[in-house]
Amino acid sequence: MSNLNIDLEKERKEILAEYRSLLRAAERSKGRKEKQEIRKAFDLALEAHKDMRRKSGEPYIYHPIAVAKIVAKEIGLGTTSIVCALLHDTVEDTEITLEDIESMFGEKSAKIIDGLTKISGVFDKTISLQAENFRKMLLTISDDVRVILIKLADRLHNMRTLESMSPVKQMKIASETLYLYAPLAHRLGLYAIKTELEDLGLKYTKSDIYNQIETNLRKNKAVRIRFINRFILPISRELSKHNFKFEIKGRPKSVYSIWNKMKKQNVTIEEVYDVFAVRIIIDAPPELEKSQCWHAYSIVTDFYKPNPDRLRDWITTPKGNGYESLHTTVMSPTGKWVEVQIRSKRMDEIAEKGYAAHWKYKNSTDGEHILDEWISKIRELLENPESSAIDFLDDFKMNLYSKEIYVFTPDGDLKNLPSNATALDFAFEIHTQIGEKCIGAKVNQKLVPLSHTLKSGDQVEIITSSKQKANEDWLKFVVTAKAKAKIKSLLKEEKRKLALDGQEILERKFRHYKVDFSKANIDKLTAYYKLPGSLDLFYRVAKESIDLHILEEFHKQNGVFKDIEHHEKPAHFEDVIDKFKSKSDSLVIGEDMQKLDYKLSPCCNPISGDDVFGFVSITDGIKIHRTNCPNAVQLMSNYAYRIVKAKWTSQEVIAFLAGIRITGIDEVGIVNKITRIISNEHYVNMRSISFDSNDGIFEGNVKVFVHDTHHLDNLIKNLSKVDGVMKVSRIDDN
Repeated sequence: MSNLNIDLEKERKEILAEYRSLLRAAERSKGRKEKQEIRKAFDLALEAHKDMRRKSGEPYIYHPIAVAKIVAKEIGLGTTSIVCALLHDTVEDTEITLEDIESMFGEKSAKIIDGLTKISGVFDKTISLQAENFRKMLLTISDDVRVILIKLADRLHNMRTLESMSPVKQMKIASETLYLYAPLAHRLGLYAIKTELEDLGLKYTKSDIYNQIETNLRKNKAVRIRFINRFILPISRELSKHNFKFEIKGRPKSVYSIWNKMKKQNVTIEEVYDVFAVRIIIDAPPELEKSQCWHAYSIVTDFYKPNPDRLRDWITTPKGNGYESLHTTVMSPTGKWVEVQIRSKRMDEIAEKGYAAHWKYKNSTDGEHILDEWISKIRELLENPESSAIDFLDDFKMNLYSKEIYVFTPDGDLKNLPSNATALDFAFEIHTQIGEKCIGAKVNQKLVPLSHTLKSGDQVEIITSSKQKANEDWLKFVVTAKAKAKIKSLLKEEKRKLALDGQEILERKFRHYKVDFSKANIDKLTAYYKLPGSLDLFYRVAKESIDLHILEEFHKQNGVFKDIEHHEKPAHFEDVIDKFKSKSDSLVIGEDMQKLDYKLSPCCNPISGDDVFGFVSITDGIKIHRTNCPNAVQLMSNYAYRIVKAKWTSQEVIAFLAGIRITGIDEVGIVNKITRIISNEHYVNMRSISFDSNDGIFEGNVKVFVHDTHHLDNLIKNLSKVDGVMKVSRIDDN
């Protein structure tokens, strides 16, 4: 008993130390009244969570304190946010109610905590709980953006402590983080948090890749520091000579951004040319920021040759999330490319802490204006009540990470759009009615179609016609969430109008064939045509895509259809597992690792030995995906409840289809050498082979049947030894 008391006493002291650390972090809450509010919230949270522990075994109170610390220090928010962070789990997990919060801390805090409280209750099984949750959270940000900032802090701490979770939970939470929360942090300008969320997300979704890059960065740290010190020395001297107040930091790129480069350029980490960046931060008054940044740029380029294609001026035209900086990539004396970022102290703080930092610089209203614009865009998206939670999320997600272009109206107003935006996106950006009636556009005085992709600097004039109507083809070439949501809404409205006409036509036909126009009869006809609902039935009748003469062939009795064959409804995913029990003995699936039937997903072609998971589909039973499948993050994030464990067991020899890409120097007989190794040395059957040669370089794609990953790795290793072969890699997207 005494040991327990010592432990509890030790814990109590540690908790108080954490609380004091929180007070030190709360720079904007220095007043006596603010400290009292924080203390009151801390005491309430401590009492409410006193009997709760986290998966790691530590007292639960550590979590709200850590979230409050992130909110205060890393995002730079004030007292209300710290109070809400301390109490963010109390309403959901303890006896405390929103009314209690409101009476103790006021209406504002209660509203924020309500936004942070997760949805409870049962949903339709076809909707992801997390997607619905996320939508509700976004609904509250039009009242207060702090809801999302605190939610991001909550997610960041959960990711920092994810190691105590089971591997399946780790995969689900990390996938959701990469799919939604990291892009959201990016959109809010919280670059430090975005980077950490991405790195931690990669650590738990692709741990082997994360460890490989991280080891490489750690191994080369000393060399990197020496290189950066040599690189910045002449710049520092010159800046000091011109009386600049400045700080220069050299840092490696994040693990996630290096992985992205490796993927995009199809190279190894050794071949990624700019794994680190140098940042020059200038302490200058607001009126001199721009000129001093450009002066610093000219000093950098006096010493090192810049790549003219890599200059990015986000000082003159800030990004849509308020980010301001000058970026250039220059060549060092040792032949390495180095990215140099130049910005003021204010710009740097806004880049790290996002919109919250704007509040510190009251004379700058840009941040508030940009934030208001973004919130109003979200509000427009949320006003479309018919989009499913998943559709909404996909549309919303698409616009979070997208690179931006800047285009002008005929009057010279600047509009911000995602890259690849079309003339039609621009029309909807101006106004829904202009988008709806848009028939074409003039870009830089030249007539272009609706699908024309815009480029930065284009001047766009929209041409409209009162006779124009939205059509489904439009959805294929718009990229903004706003345009997609509006087009879907217009199409539904049009469908509804046509359905009313169809309903009248069908009613007349029913009368003609002496059938009651009842719900039961309509449902039977809808099921016969395998349609999702009566609206679709009426719509197809109006479009004349249903032959109504068939009604006279149906058996009728007292105005009621008899013996119309029913189309079997799709089963719920829970029923699918029972239905697909079977003979297969090569893969075990689910928590209790049963042998169930499955299909290998064509999007990633898993083979024996790959890390895999099962996805319960409604129509195809269990589909097996690789954990690094291009669709894995989205499936795990949106449909976490449909994911089942899966792993390979020892089995009879089965042949799996895998793709290999080979590149190298084109020499006589090289194709013959490659095919001989594949056929003779490994007894591998080839399904297809194709080679392309261009100016002395060849690229070949081979599809082969192999037994497992070990078999495939051996084949790749032996092919790499062939003279003239530069690179051999597995193709992920067969």
